[in-house]
Amino acid sequence: MPAETGPTAEPTTGPTQTERWTPRRGATGRLLAAELRLVLGRRRNQVFVAGLGLVPALLGLMLYLTRDDPRTSEGPGFLTQATNNGVFLVVASLFMCLPFLLPLTVALATGDAVAGEASAGTLRYLLVLPVSRSRLLFAKAVGALALVAVAVGVVATVGLVVGAALFGLHDVVLLSGTTVPLAEGMLRVLGVVVYIGLSLTGLVVVGLFVSTLTEVPIAAMVATVVVAVVSTILDTLPALSAVHPYLLTHYWYGFAELLRLEVDWNTVGTGLGLQVAWVVVFGAFAWSRFTQSNISS
Repeated sequence: MPAETGPTAEPTTGPTQTERWTPRRGATGRLLAAELRLVLGRRRNQVFVAGLGLVPALLGLMLYLTRDDPRTSEGPGFLTQATNNGVFLVVASLFMCLPFLLPLTVALATGDAVAGEASAGTLRYLLVLPVSRSRLLFAKAVGALALVAVAVGVVATVGLVVGAALFGLHDVVLLSGTTVPLAEGMLRVLGVVVYIGLSLTGLVVVGLFVSTLTEVPIAAMVATVVVAVVSTILDTLPALSAVHPYLLTHYWYGFAELLRLEVDWNTVGTGLGLQVAWVVVFGAFAWSRFTQSNISS
């Protein structure tokens, strides 16, 4: 965001600088509520999330129509098992959305968070609210995370409903070949949903940081998606195996461990720990950029 070249005169009417920044009880809560209403109520976000809900519906329909085709068994284990148990349609749908559609959801949420406000000319008005810039940035992060959580939840819910309707819900055969009761299987699938949602937190904070660097929301969105795509590509290159454990997307598919009889909690914990590290580092970058910049738009 461009910096102001000189001091700006304060208006002769209205609150003074001291009064403007005086904290008021409940201001942060109202800001969070307003941000959630803005993000979740934006028509574009609603349409996009509804489109994500079509993914498990279309995937389930295609699997149902091709369930007798021997080529269907050539995919990942949880994808082929969806034709026998609707529970796995949840996992299969999230698996299909994870490489691009869910990062695109993150990009939509974070691109509008700061860059969108700056582009619309409303950011400087938000800064006169009786909350600090740190709390404003926190509210933007909560709004972005809420949209991502809703998107993941919609895909999972539609996948479960469509899977139950087309294939039924039965005892779950894990990837290791062991059968567990439906209740335990549902709990494991819930863990998969939560893990995938938490695995996107690092990208959310990266996108928020990028959003503080520009006043063009489309540029912020594209850059956020590019970060996810480049990380995924680098993770496939054997020559870069030394840096693979530090890549943002390296443990995204670690959710498969939750579908084995003996869960490798080290992999799950390492994956979540990596997201925490990305959140801390790029959260600090975003905070530093946002709190120290002179906002001119």
